[in-house]
Amino acid sequence: MDKNVDNVCLTPGCIHSASKALEQMDQTVEPCEDMYTYACGRYVKETIVPDEKVSVTTFSVTNDRLQQQLRALVSDEIFESDATPFKLAKNLYKLCMNKTSIEENGNGPLLSILDTLGGWPVLKGDSWDSERSWSWEKSVKDFNNNGYSTDYFFDFSITEDLKNATRRMIDVDQTSLGLAREYLVKGLENPIVSAYYDYMVDMAVILGADQARAKQELLESLNFEMALANISLPREERRNITALYNPITVKEFQQRYPHTEWIEYINALLKGTGTVIDENEVINLAVPKFMEKLGPLLQNTPKRVMANYVMWRISGFSSFFLTEKLRKRQLQYSTAISGKQEQEPRWKECVDIISGRLPIAVGALYIRKHFREDSKRAALDMVNDIKSEFVNILKKINWMDEVTRVSALEKVSTMVNHIGYPDELMDDGKIADYYKDLELKPGSTYLNSILNIAKFDTTMENKRLRLPINKTDWIDHSKPAIVNAFYNSVENSIQFPAGILQGQFFSYDRPKYLNYGAIGYVIGHEITHGFDDQGRQFDKDGNLVDWWQADTKKAYLEKARCIIEQYGNFTEPNVKLNLNGINTQGENIADNGGIKEAYYAYRQWADKNGPEARLPGLDLSPEQLFWLSAAQTWCSVYRPESVKMQITTGAHSPGQFRVLGPMSNMEEFAKDFNCPVGSKMNPVHKCEVW
Repeated sequence: MDKNVDNVCLTPGCIHSASKALEQMDQTVEPCEDMYTYACGRYVKETIVPDEKVSVTTFSVTNDRLQQQLRALVSDEIFESDATPFKLAKNLYKLCMNKTSIEENGNGPLLSILDTLGGWPVLKGDSWDSERSWSWEKSVKDFNNNGYSTDYFFDFSITEDLKNATRRMIDVDQTSLGLAREYLVKGLENPIVSAYYDYMVDMAVILGADQARAKQELLESLNFEMALANISLPREERRNITALYNPITVKEFQQRYPHTEWIEYINALLKGTGTVIDENEVINLAVPKFMEKLGPLLQNTPKRVMANYVMWRISGFSSFFLTEKLRKRQLQYSTAISGKQEQEPRWKECVDIISGRLPIAVGALYIRKHFREDSKRAALDMVNDIKSEFVNILKKINWMDEVTRVSALEKVSTMVNHIGYPDELMDDGKIADYYKDLELKPGSTYLNSILNIAKFDTTMENKRLRLPINKTDWIDHSKPAIVNAFYNSVENSIQFPAGILQGQFFSYDRPKYLNYGAIGYVIGHEITHGFDDQGRQFDKDGNLVDWWQADTKKAYLEKARCIIEQYGNFTEPNVKLNLNGINTQGENIADNGGIKEAYYAYRQWADKNGPEARLPGLDLSPEQLFWLSAAQTWCSVYRPESVKMQITTGAHSPGQFRVLGPMSNMEEFAKDFNCPVGSKMNPVHKCEVW
């Protein structure tokens, strides 16, 4: 029997897709006036954000399903035959779930670490006697040896040499703060900063500090953190990657910034990696002004204030792995900044921690059980289709000169795809070899196990300094259990992990227009990142090279300016905040190009393969269903605190603008829905970069 009576698809996949689409729509709204509410109105009205979440989105719903799948894998019994990394993951999950043991240990694990690191002055009171022996340099080295971050004064990492993608170098950047710079620079009058301060004080008191002392001393350390924020570069000024590339020898670095003995300091951080540097080592200094101002700040700040600050930072981090009392106070702080009302169920938190800390082991368990090979092939076909549409766009645009065009076309044609997972994840031997230096000692506490893994990760990262760069190295592409997608400008590669090739994004048994609208939009988005305001600064080999002729660059910047202004004029209705058009421009440029490439690719596919059957119960053409699927990918409900934070600090526009912006800029959308010129979704003035 023909399942496509009157060209309506009646397969289970189509009926299921139609019912899901209808559940989210508000068909009383005119798509030409507000495509987002037409596609997502009912979803927005009827979705309640659970107490333990800050938002509900297509991504979070897909992630919930992924968490259930991972839970079954990591909570499974440990078999003798399991490869060591799988035993590690299952043991860590057990440690995390064992709240009884965590409560029995109390805050002891952290207090003894603090003591070995010289003590937290606010807890020790007048008996803190490390004034002479304590120094900021020593604290960083000690933190490094214990698995804590080394980035509380300034950031130290190993990165690719941006102008020579065959080698790595040491990168020195501004500090990593405990609260976003955007808030800290506003001072204590800001309610978020004030909530952060109260949180610090209460945490110290729970750990044994006297309250009056904690209030006074931690105010001084917060002032120090605000000073660090004030000498840091704002996000808007960090988009120009060329300005953050300032190679310098350690010898010059020493002369310019005599804050400490740099050779000795760096070698201490590289201890255990087999690498030693000398004064001729070239390092990258991302923000020279920050380093310049850091010297006097370190000199003029009392040791006690700095010690209080960094001990607060490691205590804040550690408390997550400790007692319920500390965690309750942490939740109260989360409520202030993101609106989250409850801790998520313990198993969810443990699944997230295990998959975040041991991504290769957990990823390998996941794909063996849950990934369909045919999804990989179907996704690869779509990537190739969408890439070829981007090539067509590049060939046609009239504002690009021929020299720049040739380089742009080369860049697309050499872009590497990583889809699903690398084959090595099926090889127990390779995974065991990667984790061979990591062991969780029997009887180790949960916190100590987490620090042990962090130390292992840092050593592995630092060991890479002298290793040759292999851009397709499997280890760098082995986090398949994640609902996300990436573009990497240094590799000139796009990555679609197995975790996103499911749910609303992709299904093997539904019409192509739904897949092109959902995962196709995401694929186009990642390809276009290679040509957004940051990606375009890199050439086909991932080198930071200006390959743009002057006139073409000028035309590009004008087109980007149109997007910056358009999105900067969008106001989020619930919190009455305007979007930050500068900070979100990369994502917005990628959205606008991505949806166009996916649409053209679908049209090409339909030309070749003939028109697809429509969905039952929806009087919409295949093209209109493409737009509906694309729009429903971004159905989202946020808590007001969370959307405020996203607008203040985030690189992405909130969901509704990822529909309204790109679709109102596309003639084809207006044509498919017969939108009159001048209607909201078909404005006279449109923006277009790609």
